[in-house]
Amino acid sequence: MNVPLAEKLRPKTVEEMVGQRHLLAEGKALRRIIDSGEIPNLVFYGPSGIGKTTLASIIASRTNRKFCKLNGTVASTADIKAIVASLDTFEAPNGVLLYLDEIQYFNKKQQQTLLDYIERGSITLIASTTENPYFYIHNAILSRSTVFEFKSVTGEEIMPAVERAFSFLEKEKNIKIEKEDGVTKRIAFSCGGDVRKAMNAAELCVLSTPVEDGKALITLERAEELTQKSSMKYDKDADEHYDILSAFQKSMRGSDPNAALHYLARLLEAGDLPSAARRLMVCACEDVGLAYPMIIPIVKAAVDAAFMVGLPEARIPLADAVVLVCNSPKSNSAYLAYDAAAADIRKGNSGPIPRTLQNKHYDGEDSARKGQFYKYPHDYPNHYVPQQYLPDAIKDKTYYTYGENKNEQAAKEYWSKIRQK
Repeated sequence: MNVPLAEKLRPKTVEEMVGQRHLLAEGKALRRIIDSGEIPNLVFYGPSGIGKTTLASIIASRTNRKFCKLNGTVASTADIKAIVASLDTFEAPNGVLLYLDEIQYFNKKQQQTLLDYIERGSITLIASTTENPYFYIHNAILSRSTVFEFKSVTGEEIMPAVERAFSFLEKEKNIKIEKEDGVTKRIAFSCGGDVRKAMNAAELCVLSTPVEDGKALITLERAEELTQKSSMKYDKDADEHYDILSAFQKSMRGSDPNAALHYLARLLEAGDLPSAARRLMVCACEDVGLAYPMIIPIVKAAVDAAFMVGLPEARIPLADAVVLVCNSPKSNSAYLAYDAAAADIRKGNSGPIPRTLQNKHYDGEDSARKGQFYKYPHDYPNHYVPQQYLPDAIKDKTYYTYGENKNEQAAKEYWSKIRQK
């Protein structure tokens, strides 16, 4: 049986784990809970490969409960019933500690099956998920659990784990492993904070390097080749996807071209051209808007060009457009004005359209004042004439406020003069 290296080297104690110091350092809440031996229901939330399963195993070894492990991607209701059947027997006299990996794949009914036993204390649940637990885990389970967020491990923290992997492989394969300068660092810093991925990369380096006279020289070129895209963490249906998109738009809105280009690269290197183009168009309209109205057709042309040439060349027009959006003046005045108008509509703050604006040119017999009385602005000086356009109920409402930018201030000055005349 070919056991993965990360499994062979899985830490047995909290002290052996790398990363998660915000949870596991001396005095931190989760560390105190583990040390107490009284384990409540827990939910571990964070990316894959950062220690959630490892910590659950460590906790299980420190309790006198039967340890059961299920994976939400393959487990069924029958698996839950089998665990429940072992309760109050010689097999599990003190109850069960259930580690449920990828709980987000358990449907509502399956989660509810566990609920009664969790509430009674027969089953202590440690669940892990790579998705936001508040979206995917049943509220009743969340209310009986404590959620801890795990974070990606830094490259510095992963380096000792990579060295440990090389040392283990030396002994296992009975060879001398030599490394060029920078190999360990390259692997540790190119795995996207995923310890398991880093250890797998170390093993691949050894397996793909020829052994001569009992020695294997791992070159930096080999490490770079095997970790070229290993830092990519991207799933279009996961939180990470939306986090990148959010960071992309917020960086453009914040006029930071360096950050915006970074997130654009993360999207395009993952092949997600549609999401990058869509957010770019939205940002041009929402965040630049009337401060530089011509940016909308310019960005649209860049997006069209990107789809025309495809990846990897699409990066060129999109990079131009992203930098342009970042460097442009910003205004969300029209966007805010629309939202204010829409809020009134949703509240029912409206009314009949004024008679002067209706699309009819006759009056009923019951009309007290016959005639539409619409004033055609082009018949008046400067193509403007005052008249009521909003319904009576909100006739004095103001939604739009001119933005503090050159374009809108010029429009404000122009219309102030016209209306004064």
